[in-house]
Amino acid sequence: MAGTGVFADVLEGDVYKYYADGEWKKSSSGKSVAIINPMTRKTQYKVQACTQEEVNKVMESAKTAQKSWAKTPLWKRAELLHKAAAILKEHKAPIAECLVKEIAKPAKEAVTEVVRSGDLVSYTAEEGVRILGEGKFLVSDSFPGNQRTKYCLTSKIPLGVILAIPPFNYPVNLAVSKIAPALIAGNSLVLKPPTQGAVSALHMVHCFHLAGFPKGLISCVTGKGSEIGDFLTMHPGVNCISFTGGDTGIAISKKAGMIPLQMELGGKDACIVLEDADLDLVAANIIKGGFSYSGQRCTAVKVVLVMESVADLLVEKVKAKVAKLTVGAPEDDCDITPVVSESSANFIEGLVKDAKEKGATFCQEYKRDGNLIWPLLLDNVRPDMRIAWEEPFGPVLPVIRINSVEEGIHHCNASNFGLQGCVFTKDVNKAILISDAMETGTVQINSAPARGPDHFPFQGLKDSGIGSQGVTNSINMMTKIKTTVINLPTPSYTMG
Repeated sequence: MAGTGVFADVLEGDVYKYYADGEWKKSSSGKSVAIINPMTRKTQYKVQACTQEEVNKVMESAKTAQKSWAKTPLWKRAELLHKAAAILKEHKAPIAECLVKEIAKPAKEAVTEVVRSGDLVSYTAEEGVRILGEGKFLVSDSFPGNQRTKYCLTSKIPLGVILAIPPFNYPVNLAVSKIAPALIAGNSLVLKPPTQGAVSALHMVHCFHLAGFPKGLISCVTGKGSEIGDFLTMHPGVNCISFTGGDTGIAISKKAGMIPLQMELGGKDACIVLEDADLDLVAANIIKGGFSYSGQRCTAVKVVLVMESVADLLVEKVKAKVAKLTVGAPEDDCDITPVVSESSANFIEGLVKDAKEKGATFCQEYKRDGNLIWPLLLDNVRPDMRIAWEEPFGPVLPVIRINSVEEGIHHCNASNFGLQGCVFTKDVNKAILISDAMETGTVQINSAPARGPDHFPFQGLKDSGIGSQGVTNSINMMTKIKTTVINLPTPSYTMG
């Protein structure tokens, strides 16, 4: 169970501690932050409300620890990461329990997230040894006007202290996707988990603690964003920020200063369906893409743009599948579980009301009980409706009927988001042309949008983000190039 057994050190009384200097600590503030169970809408857990002074101490420790860690051989860094991955997977049950209770993730999906996270850590260790174990050797006479009098050696070196801020919907997986690349590259890391998902993240951090990483190298501070959020992101000790979440990231990017940023900020992922598409395949992917984890995924299908000639048939097929979705508690592994908070549910309801007032066709009756919203397909949605543009982050999916491919591409590209999209057609030539025309970081052909496998590049255009994720890209962005030039007194050539 959470907070017991090997995780007993993480909890004192009914409040979980924060992690600094290799120890689990209580905040000097004497305050805590409540984590509300989305299903019961009652307090499930409490975490420390850390102070700005405690953040300062964490940053100082991280800076000191990083200097030693950068001298640790690559094979040793990888060995510790492999050990942490094994411990994480060994203790998947209590971590999954936290995911179920604090973010209402269905039970099986919760276990999958933890196992996937362990696999990601191990893969990163292997990839890091390969790409960081290589450098470049350049000679000067390849550039016009030069003799071979200069040898240039380049290598990748760590940035320093990485600040990692994952979102509520994948608080373990999207934390380790930042932690593992940072550590293998020789950086130290400060984790600020989301409030909903903080306890899952604390349990995950304890797995790294058990693996034996040096003190101060990894820290995890919890607390209110209003008190330590800006203080963290604007802290002079931070050398890089990796953030996944909503439009808070835009504010962070404006305040962060001259440091590398890795930002993934959501999307309005469009699904374009052509006349020749396999509609059974489309319907199955709309259900998977639009309603898994109640639509609370950046890569969820957020709007279906279907050719008018096949719209009726597709809507009927999707309606039939929606009717089979189970709705209820995450412990029961239902398909549709409560959205993360009452404010989220209220926002979704606002989009639904706007669509109703403006004449959308409701394929199911709108139904809500607390934070639990039943899956809803909205047909005949028009561009003047909020749901056509805004990201609901819930189990509500709009269908817009189009009369041309160009109309679908135009709607997709008119969005301020540009994370992912998908196109369904049997004509690969059309698929490639549409993919090239869509202003998104990734286009899936004949499948729903998805983040992963975790070594695939993952990036957004426009308001969907800055930089690219994926194991290799994350390692590279958490390093910088160091060059050493050897100057020779006379040109030197190898004769062979």
